Amino acid sequence: MSESPETFGLKLSALLNEAGLDVLDSALIISFQAYLSLLLRWNARVNLTAIRDEDSILSRHFVESIGCARALPAGIKTLLDFGSGAGFPGIPIALCRPEIAVTLAESQGKKAAFLQEAVRVLGISAKVYSGRAESLAAQFDCVTLRAVDRMPKAVKAAAALVGAGGWLALMTTGAELAGLQVAAGANLCWKPAGTQPCAGHRIIAFARRDISSPA
Repeated sequence: MSESPETFGLKLSALLNEAGLDVLDSALIISFQAYLSLLLRWNARVNLTAIRDEDSILSRHFVESIGCARALPAGIKTLLDFGSGAGFPGIPIALCRPEIAVTLAESQGKKAAFLQEAVRVLGISAKVYSGRAESLAAQFDCVTLRAVDRMPKAVKAAAALVGAGGWLALMTTGAELAGLQVAAGANLCWKPAGTQPCAGHRIIAFARRDISSPA
Protein backbone atom coordinates (compact mmCIF):
# COMPACT_ATOMS: atom_id res chain seq x y z
CA MET A 1 0.00 0.00 0.00
CA SER A 2 1.36 3.41 -0.93
CA GLU A 3 -0.76 5.68 1.24
CA SER A 4 0.67 7.03 4.48
CA PRO A 5 -0.53 5.92 7.92
CA GLU A 6 -2.04 9.40 8.30
CA THR A 7 -4.14 9.02 5.16
CA PHE A 8 -5.18 5.50 6.09
CA GLY A 9 -6.00 6.65 9.61
CA LEU A 10 -8.18 9.48 8.37
CA LYS A 11 -10.09 7.09 6.11
CA LEU A 12 -10.67 4.50 8.84
CA SER A 13 -11.47 7.17 11.43
CA ALA A 14 -14.11 8.66 9.15
CA LEU A 15 -15.77 5.26 8.77
CA LEU A 16 -15.67 4.64 12.52
CA ASN A 17 -17.13 8.09 13.20
CA GLU A 18 -19.89 7.43 10.69
CA ALA A 19 -20.66 4.16 12.51
CA GLY A 20 -20.75 5.89 15.88
CA LEU A 21 -17.56 4.23 17.12
CA ASP A 22 -14.56 5.82 18.81
CA VAL A 23 -11.51 6.24 16.59
CA LEU A 24 -8.36 4.17 17.11
CA ASP A 25 -5.09 5.42 18.56
CA SER A 26 -2.08 5.81 16.28
CA ALA A 27 -0.51 2.47 17.23
CA LEU A 28 -3.69 0.58 16.37
CA ILE A 29 -4.05 2.46 13.10
CA ILE A 30 -0.56 1.29 12.09
CA SER A 31 -1.46 -2.29 13.05
CA PHE A 32 -4.69 -2.24 11.06
CA GLN A 33 -2.89 -0.80 8.04
CA ALA A 34 -0.34 -3.62 8.23
CA TYR A 35 -3.21 -6.13 8.50
CA LEU A 36 -4.91 -4.66 5.43
CA SER A 37 -1.69 -4.68 3.41
CA LEU A 38 -1.06 -8.33 4.27
CA LEU A 39 -4.67 -9.26 3.50
CA LEU A 40 -4.59 -7.58 0.08
CA ARG A 41 -1.31 -9.32 -0.86
CA TRP A 42 -2.54 -12.76 0.15
CA ASN A 43 -6.00 -12.27 -1.32
CA ALA A 44 -4.44 -11.74 -4.73
CA ARG A 45 -3.40 -15.42 -4.78
CA VAL A 46 -5.47 -17.08 -2.04
CA ASN A 47 -9.23 -16.69 -1.81
CA LEU A 48 -9.42 -15.30 1.72
CA THR A 49 -12.45 -13.08 1.22
CA ALA A 50 -14.76 -12.32 -1.71
CA ILE A 51 -14.48 -8.62 -0.84
CA ARG A 52 -11.25 -7.51 -2.47
CA ASP A 53 -11.18 -3.72 -2.72
CA GLU A 54 -9.68 -1.70 0.11
CA ASP A 55 -12.66 0.57 0.84
CA SER A 56 -15.09 -2.35 1.07
CA ILE A 57 -12.73 -4.31 3.33
CA LEU A 58 -12.51 -1.32 5.64
CA SER A 59 -16.25 -0.70 5.79
CA ARG A 60 -17.48 -4.29 5.72
CA HIS A 61 -14.79 -6.20 7.61
CA PHE A 62 -12.77 -3.78 9.72
CA VAL A 63 -15.52 -1.53 11.05
CA GLU A 64 -17.86 -4.44 11.79
CA SER A 65 -15.14 -6.39 13.58
CA ILE A 66 -13.99 -3.36 15.58
CA GLY A 67 -17.62 -2.82 16.56
CA CYS A 68 -17.78 -6.42 17.76
CA ALA A 69 -14.58 -6.00 19.79
CA ARG A 70 -16.02 -2.92 21.47
CA ALA A 71 -19.37 -4.63 22.17
CA LEU A 72 -17.92 -7.71 23.87
CA PRO A 73 -19.02 -7.96 27.51
CA ALA A 74 -16.47 -7.20 30.21
CA GLY A 75 -14.67 -10.01 31.97
CA ILE A 76 -13.92 -12.20 28.94
CA LYS A 77 -10.48 -13.78 29.28
CA THR A 78 -10.54 -16.44 26.53
CA LEU A 79 -12.22 -16.20 23.12
CA LEU A 80 -12.56 -18.58 20.19
CA ASP A 81 -13.13 -17.20 16.70
CA PHE A 82 -14.97 -20.17 15.14
CA GLY A 83 -14.15 -20.51 11.43
CA SER A 84 -11.92 -17.42 11.46
CA GLY A 85 -11.26 -17.31 7.70
CA ALA A 86 -9.31 -14.12 7.04
CA GLY A 87 -9.37 -13.29 10.75
CA PHE A 88 -12.70 -11.52 11.21
CA PRO A 89 -13.57 -10.70 13.89
CA GLY A 90 -10.79 -12.51 15.79
CA ILE A 91 -7.75 -10.47 14.73
CA PRO A 92 -9.42 -7.07 15.30
CA ILE A 93 -10.54 -8.37 18.71
CA ALA A 94 -6.95 -9.40 19.51
CA LEU A 95 -5.75 -5.94 18.45
CA CYS A 96 -8.44 -3.91 20.22
CA ARG A 97 -8.81 -6.10 23.31
CA PRO A 98 -5.28 -7.37 24.10
CA GLU A 99 -6.42 -8.57 27.53
CA ILE A 100 -8.37 -11.37 25.80
CA ALA A 101 -6.53 -14.57 24.82
CA VAL A 102 -7.86 -15.18 21.29
CA THR A 103 -7.80 -18.52 19.47
CA LEU A 104 -8.37 -18.39 15.69
CA ALA A 105 -9.82 -21.71 14.50
CA GLU A 106 -9.66 -22.34 10.75
CA SER A 107 -9.74 -25.75 9.06
CA GLN A 108 -8.72 -24.62 5.54
CA GLY A 109 -4.95 -24.90 5.30
CA LYS A 110 -4.23 -21.81 3.20
CA LYS A 111 -6.40 -19.59 5.37
CA ALA A 112 -4.81 -21.01 8.51
CA ALA A 113 -1.39 -20.23 7.02
CA PHE A 114 -2.49 -16.65 6.43
CA LEU A 115 -3.65 -16.38 10.02
CA GLN A 116 -0.29 -17.65 11.26
CA GLU A 117 1.49 -15.03 9.16
CA ALA A 118 -0.88 -12.28 10.34
CA VAL A 119 -0.24 -13.19 13.99
CA ARG A 120 3.51 -13.06 13.32
CA VAL A 121 3.48 -9.79 11.36
CA LEU A 122 1.15 -7.99 13.77
CA GLY A 123 2.91 -9.30 16.86
CA ILE A 124 -0.30 -10.32 18.60
CA SER A 125 -0.53 -13.13 21.12
CA ALA A 126 -3.41 -14.91 19.40
CA LYS A 127 -3.11 -18.63 18.71
CA VAL A 128 -4.10 -20.35 15.47
CA TYR A 129 -5.83 -23.75 15.59
CA SER A 130 -5.56 -25.23 12.09
CA GLY A 131 -8.39 -27.72 12.40
CA ARG A 132 -12.12 -27.96 12.85
CA ALA A 133 -13.17 -25.87 15.83
CA GLU A 134 -15.66 -28.48 17.02
CA SER A 135 -12.78 -30.89 17.66
CA LEU A 136 -11.34 -28.62 20.36
CA ALA A 137 -11.52 -30.05 23.86
CA ALA A 138 -11.38 -26.67 25.62
CA GLN A 139 -14.24 -24.31 26.43
CA PHE A 140 -14.07 -20.53 26.21
CA ASP A 141 -15.46 -17.43 27.88
CA CYS A 142 -16.73 -16.31 24.46
CA VAL A 143 -17.15 -17.89 21.02
CA THR A 144 -17.66 -15.66 17.97
CA LEU A 145 -19.09 -16.66 14.58
CA ARG A 146 -19.30 -14.61 11.42
CA ALA A 147 -20.17 -15.79 7.91
CA VAL A 148 -19.15 -19.43 8.30
CA ASP A 149 -20.36 -22.28 6.09
CA ARG A 150 -23.49 -24.14 7.22
CA MET A 151 -24.12 -21.54 9.89
CA PRO A 152 -26.87 -23.41 11.85
CA LYS A 153 -24.68 -26.50 12.23
CA ALA A 154 -21.70 -24.32 13.17
CA VAL A 155 -23.74 -22.42 15.77
CA LYS A 156 -24.76 -25.67 17.42
CA ALA A 157 -21.12 -26.79 17.60
CA ALA A 158 -19.97 -23.35 18.78
CA ALA A 159 -22.52 -23.26 21.59
CA ALA A 160 -21.03 -26.46 23.00
CA LEU A 161 -17.66 -24.68 23.28
CA VAL A 162 -19.04 -21.90 25.48
CA GLY A 163 -18.17 -22.43 29.11
CA ALA A 164 -20.56 -21.93 32.02
CA GLY A 165 -21.27 -18.23 32.35
CA GLY A 166 -19.68 -17.60 28.95
CA TRP A 167 -20.97 -15.87 25.84
CA LEU A 168 -21.90 -16.84 22.29
CA ALA A 169 -21.58 -13.89 19.89
CA LEU A 170 -23.23 -14.18 16.46
CA MET A 171 -22.61 -11.67 13.68
CA THR A 172 -25.48 -12.30 11.31
CA THR A 173 -28.67 -10.77 9.89
CA GLY A 174 -32.02 -10.17 11.54
CA ALA A 175 -33.69 -12.57 9.12
CA GLU A 176 -31.36 -15.43 10.10
CA LEU A 177 -31.24 -14.86 13.85
CA ALA A 178 -34.32 -16.80 14.95
CA GLY A 179 -33.18 -19.97 13.22
CA LEU A 180 -29.70 -19.65 14.67
CA GLN A 181 -31.11 -19.18 18.16
CA VAL A 182 -32.97 -22.48 17.78
CA ALA A 183 -29.80 -24.16 16.49
CA ALA A 184 -27.84 -22.93 19.50
CA GLY A 185 -30.07 -24.95 21.81
CA ALA A 186 -31.37 -24.35 25.32
CA ASN A 187 -29.57 -23.01 28.38
CA LEU A 188 -28.66 -19.77 26.64
CA CYS A 189 -30.14 -16.42 27.60
CA TRP A 190 -30.25 -14.04 24.64
CA LYS A 191 -29.74 -10.30 24.93
CA PRO A 192 -31.56 -7.94 22.54
CA ALA A 193 -29.60 -7.86 19.30
CA GLY A 194 -27.77 -4.66 18.39
CA THR A 195 -27.40 -3.29 14.88
CA GLN A 196 -23.96 -3.69 13.40
CA PRO A 197 -22.29 -0.37 12.55
CA CYS A 198 -21.52 -1.13 8.91
CA ALA A 199 -25.02 -1.90 7.63
CA GLY A 200 -28.54 -1.70 8.99
CA HIS A 201 -29.47 -5.31 8.20
CA ARG A 202 -26.44 -6.72 10.01
CA ILE A 203 -26.74 -7.46 13.73
CA ILE A 204 -24.65 -8.79 16.57
CA ALA A 205 -26.45 -11.03 19.05
CA PHE A 206 -25.09 -12.19 22.39
CA ALA A 207 -26.27 -15.17 24.41
CA ARG A 208 -24.98 -16.17 27.83
CA ARG A 209 -24.80 -19.70 29.11
CA ASP A 210 -26.21 -20.15 32.59
CA ILE A 211 -23.43 -20.47 35.16
CA SER A 212 -24.88 -23.74 36.46
CA SER A 213 -25.62 -25.15 33.00
CA PRO A 214 -23.27 -27.56 31.22
CA ALA A 215 -22.75 -27.25 27.46
